[in-house]
Amino acid sequence: MFHLNRAGESPGTTELPGPVTVGEGTGLRWLPLALFMIVLDQLVKIWVVADLKPFESHHILPVLDFTLMFNTGAAWSFLSDASGWQRWAFIALASIVSVALVIWLHRLRARTQGLLACSLAFILGGAVGNLIDRVRIGHVVDFIYPHWNDHWFPAFNVADSSITIGAALLLIDAFLDSRNAKGSKA
Repeated sequence: MFHLNRAGESPGTTELPGPVTVGEGTGLRWLPLALFMIVLDQLVKIWVVADLKPFESHHILPVLDFTLMFNTGAAWSFLSDASGWQRWAFIALASIVSVALVIWLHRLRARTQGLLACSLAFILGGAVGNLIDRVRIGHVVDFIYPHWNDHWFPAFNVADSSITIGAALLLIDAFLDSRNAKGSKA
């Protein structure tokens, strides 16, 4: 994303954003949101594991059950039937992505890139929530199980919801940035 330069040059002159200066505030201000999502995810999973038996459905709404499941794979149980190597691959991937997100947050300006920072914090919180499961117990605890009649969506958890919210906010931010860029060219 391009910004008008700080020197106040003509509106047509832009520069790439440089490092955040002291006193400006970075996207790291959003880390408490990531921490909140991690804690919420882990507390809910502790409750679910303590109170539900695996694969026993508890009907919450006509289209939603809580059913304890364990996912050794990725989204939609991708690679769940692999021999076990996927646990370490997903741990490495989630660790790298989490570090990259923290670095990205550090480079953002809190005042002008708040929506982007918020989206990254949601994604970070979800990634770390599922990472904790993989490190601690070797699989991810899923329990939110939506359905429509006999059609079932894959089970998910609070961390997955956090990642989805973050991805949606990231798309909104990209859409708003593209509209702003078009508006500044006119």
